Amino acid sequence: MFNPWLDVALKAFQLSVEAQSVIALRMIRLAAGGARAQSEAQRMVIEKIAAVAEAQTAVATAILNGHEDHVVADKALGAFARHVRANQRRLTRD
Repeated sequence: MFNPWLDVALKAFQLSVEAQSVIALRMIRLAAGGARAQSEAQRMVIEKIAAVAEAQTAVATAILNGHEDHVVADKALGAFARHVRANQRRLTRD
């Protein structure tokens, strides 16, 4: 049968690839310096805190609703993925 952890692993791999793209785009912006780099550096910190808070909330809700472990992990990945994809869209648009 289908192993539900395989789906979680594939999503984690996809998220890692997308995160590397965001890291590269941010490094380019930071290396350029100036006001945009300062703004990006501040934004990174704030967004990381927000992403962790969102993931914690998603995990806690999933646990309290009695979901299995792989569903809980998927919820956490989903919260981080939303932030990574939003950053990727924003950084490629500018």
